[in-house]
Parts: sequence; C-alpha cells; structure tokens
Amino acid sequence: MKKISFSKALFALMLILLLALAACSGGSDDEGSDDSGSDDTGTEEGTDEGSDEGAEDEGGDEEPAEEDDGLYSVEDFAPSKTNEGEAIEGGTLNFGLVSSSAFEGTLNWNFYAGAPDAEILAWFDESLLGNDEKYRYNNDGAATYEISDDNRTYTFTIKDNVNWHDGEPVTAEDWAYSYEVIGHPEYTGVRYGSDFTNIEGMEAYHNGEADSISGIEIVDEKTLKITFIKATPSLLTGSIWPYAMPKHVFQDIPVAEMQESAAVRENPIGMGPFKVETITPGESVTYVKNEDYWQGEPKLDGVTLKVINPNTVVQALETGEVDMVDSFPTDQYPDNAEMSNVEFLGMTDLYYAYIGFKLGSWDAEAGEVATDDSMKMSDVNLRRAMWYAVDNNAVAENFYNGLRWAADTLIAPSHPEFRDESIEAPTYDPEEAKKILDEAGYEDTDGDGMRENPEGEELVINYAAMEGGDVAEPLANYYMQAWEAVGLNVQLLDGRLQEFNAFYDRVGRTGEDDPAVDIYQGAWGVGFDVDPRGLYGRDAMFNFSRYSSEENDQLLEDGVSEEAFDVEYRQQVYSDWQQLMVDEVPVFPTLYSAVLAPVNNRVQNYSIAVDWNAPHEISVTAEEPVVAE
Repeated sequence: MKKISFSKALFALMLILLLALAACSGGSDDEGSDDSGSDDTGTEEGTDEGSDEGAEDEGGDEEPAEEDDGLYSVEDFAPSKTNEGEAIEGGTLNFGLVSSSAFEGTLNWNFYAGAPDAEILAWFDESLLGNDEKYRYNNDGAATYEISDDNRTYTFTIKDNVNWHDGEPVTAEDWAYSYEVIGHPEYTGVRYGSDFTNIEGMEAYHNGEADSISGIEIVDEKTLKITFIKATPSLLTGSIWPYAMPKHVFQDIPVAEMQESAAVRENPIGMGPFKVETITPGESVTYVKNEDYWQGEPKLDGVTLKVINPNTVVQALETGEVDMVDSFPTDQYPDNAEMSNVEFLGMTDLYYAYIGFKLGSWDAEAGEVATDDSMKMSDVNLRRAMWYAVDNNAVAENFYNGLRWAADTLIAPSHPEFRDESIEAPTYDPEEAKKILDEAGYEDTDGDGMRENPEGEELVINYAAMEGGDVAEPLANYYMQAWEAVGLNVQLLDGRLQEFNAFYDRVGRTGEDDPAVDIYQGAWGVGFDVDPRGLYGRDAMFNFSRYSSEENDQLLEDGVSEEAFDVEYRQQVYSDWQQLMVDEVPVFPTLYSAVLAPVNNRVQNYSIAVDWNAPHEISVTAEEPVVAE
C-alpha cells in the first residue's frame, strides 16, 4: 500500500484550502461517504461481535486497505492485537501518553478531570464493576450486584480477594466513603451531579443537613446497598459510581485538601494490576506488578508510562522508545501506515469534537449554570450561521483522510441504538450562513469586510483552541478563515493556541469561566452511558457552554425516567433531544473519530475493545521492543 505524503504539504495546503473546500462543499454526494463508514451496522461490528471476525479476517499480517479515493475507514481495523511468537516470563512494557502538555497528576478517580490522568489511573486502579460490549455493568468485575424488583435498590458484593496495594482489603466502607467524599459540602472535584443527587439522602448530606447518606447502607464488610430515588436505565451504563476510595488512607485528610494531598499527587494507591512506584510530575510514571491482584498475578514485571509529544510519536514508536500509545494522531496515519514494527488497532471512538459557544457562566453557590441572554454569542442565528460556514466533510478528508468524519448530532456513532441519523443538521453552505446573518442584522456597516453586531458595534469573536499535533494550528486557521469568508471576525484567544490544562481551566473546568472566551473548540469522550446530562445538564460543571432551557431539562429528565426502560420511548426522547440541540446550537459537533492504537509486535494479549479488562494478561515476546526496519 502506498503512503500518502499529506502531512508534508499540510501548511502549504492551508493556502489553498478554502478553494479546495468549495469544491468539496456539503450537500453533495460526499456526505454519503461519511455515513458509509459510520452507519449503525458498521459501528456495531467495529466494537462488538464483529471485532473477533475482523481480527480473523485481518490475521494480523495485512495492513488495512486503502480506499480508491485515498481515504481510509475505521472498518479496516480490528480492536485486538494479533499474538505472534512465544511470550517470555516477566518483562516491562513502555506506554506512551500522547499529549502536547504535561499531565496534571490528579491521580484519584474522585478528583481527576482530564483524559491524561485517566490513562495513568487505569494502570493502577479500576472500577469495581465490569462491563460488556454494550457498555452495561456485569458481574465479571471485582464486585457483583443484585437489583430489587422496583429497580431502585442495588446490592453490591465485593469479592473476597480484592485488596488495596498496601494489603488492606477493599471494603464496602471504602466504596461508601467514595460517595461520602464526592457528596461532601467541601468536595473540590467535578463529579458531583445528577448521578449522585439521585441517591436517597444525598442532597441533605451535601447541604450539611445530615451527617450520613440515608440511601447508602453498609451491610457487612463486603456488602454495600444503595437506594436511588428514581429507577433509571442509565444506572447500569454509568450512573452508578463504581470506584472505591481507601478510607484508611484518606480519613484523616480534610475533604477540601484531598485533591492536592500526597495521597492523590505523590503516593496514590489503587486495587489494579500494577502499583505506582515513582512519579516524575507531569512527565512519567513507573509501575511494578501487583502480585496480589484479584484476577491473578500480572504477566509483566512492570510498566513505564511517559508523555510523548504528538510531533515525536512516530519516532518514539519506530525506535521502540514506547511499545504502544493511548491514541495515535489519525492525521499522521497515512504517512506511517506501513510502520513495520507495530500493528495498528482501531475502532470507532466514544468521542466527538465540537465548537462550543459561551452562553453564560457557572453559579457555584447554586451549583448550576447561569445562562445569560446578553452574552456575545446568545443569538442562535449567529451560532447557526457559524455552523453553516464550515465544511466538516472536507476537514475530515483533507486533515484526517477519512479516519475522522463529519458529525451531525451530539450522540456519536459509538451509540447507534440512540443516534438518530434522520436528523437534518446544517451542512456547509456559506451563502445560507450569509443570508442568516443578514436577516439577523449582522451587517458590514463600515465597509471593512467584517460584520458588526445588530447594534452596529464592532464584533470580534474570541476563539479558544487547544495545542496538539501538526493539525491543531492549521485546523484552527481553517475555521477562522471559513468564518471570515462569511464576514465574521474570529480571532484566536491571546493570539495563540492554548495548552491543554490552561484551555480547560479557561473554559470552566474549575467553575471559573474566563469572560474573554466567546467560542471554543473542544472534544468529549462521551463515556459508556448515552445519557448526556453530565455534559449538558443544568447542574453539570462540564456544561461549558452554560446552556440551559426548560425543554432541555425536561428531555434530559425523561431520558432517565422509569418510562425510559422502554427502549423505543428512550430512543424517541434522545431523538427529540438531538433535534433540540440542532435547533438551539449551544454547541455544534464537528467530527466523529476512529481511535487508532499502534502496538509493538512483541506485545501480546492487548485490546482496546470496550469490554476488555485484562491488562494483567499482557505479555511480551522479547526483553526489548521491536525496532522499525
């Protein structure tokens, strides 16, 4: 298979991209090509039962086939590594965390806020509940559960051989303590929200009106009972918090100080297959195997995790500096598809990228968003015009060679059961964008080529975008050029891309919204549960657009009601919600994505499938990684 030398010409391409995009405008047959790679059937096969079949077809020996039009498809990849050779005893794995920024180092599930920290956590701590390929909790994890007849009370039993890294048993008290910390009035993290307020007695505890949570009962050392106010189908796909917290470690630390404590930042412990040995803040973590792991002693002696810049990820893989990475930049795949020392795994990501509009701020005292109709981006016509102005089909093809594809609704193809593909969202039509702006009163009144607001005042839209690989800057430039083409003056915040942690702090991750931000280019890992309350609910701190409405409140509530146990009813609710988001445009989705994970040929028993939970089974066939030829 030939390589596509796209990245070498990337910056030159930007000089002519607007012309190229016009030739690939939305509304053409090109839109269908995106759908063909992400329809319900294809997504289902890419993540579930089809994954085994795909691995068998590929055999691990052939590279994914290149499409005739020079594009690739997520369907060309299998999620599980092909095993070749005989594993050695022990060995150490080198894992690359691809990021242009240092990791924050908040290494506890109750307090972490960014994906990089989650990657670090996953090696040494884990959920007590397993999940299947449909994202539903099952009884294959470290704890089992039973449900009452009314679907409101869950009884969990932790298996006897589940211990913390310091040898103490993981108990029901530890699990209950996790809820007590998140619900505490002085809790400083981002987890508290509708998943927790649905527990009986939680709000009274959170408000300081009770010393305990009435809906949580410690039955015995290994048995925990939780009673919820409302039965909801989301409970089994993510609305139950499945992480325990070692009470014997944290009980003497004030809740307000936990997030910055040594127990979180310097000496974290978990119950997972590997134990943290050393941390170089922001740069690397070394782990040693947990011989007492509940699923059995890991086959590897240890793991070394290090941050790898997106610009050097290829070199790190080719030289064997790392055996694998958490996610490979899809824009770099065409030039490196034939890398000889790795096998590329892939699947549809639980992800979408989006453009968000600042419509208010976070009211910390009320614990909810405060939507403000006087914000610069409050006019839905302005927001809708900005959606029509960009060609995400061409962005996907030119920047990502088909490994990302144009998005239309806020339910990604990773959840085909609830994604409504019949919804008509804005597609690239700059003339329609201009018409909407004209009719809404956004006109160029001073003849400088840029539109003023309806009051005749200068309109400058401040745009926050993150640093990343080679594509980050030209992609941001494209969006700004596309908006300029319809007469909108959009400028990068501070005149530059933002570092990862600074970006999310400024858009409101800590509850402090930077008023200088008008719009932002973000991305969500959407999680297993289709319920979007955690990102768009009125009480969700991650609702960075700060959008709220009574109709949104009602639909989100209906989606987790008892009636929603009827799948058809729930599908209709989320169809209506997707349509509301298209109509209201608090954000608009830009791209869905494949996740690609290159894995060194010496690695065995590794998978990125959503139901894989066996890092203790990973092994290697040689002491050192295979180097590219």
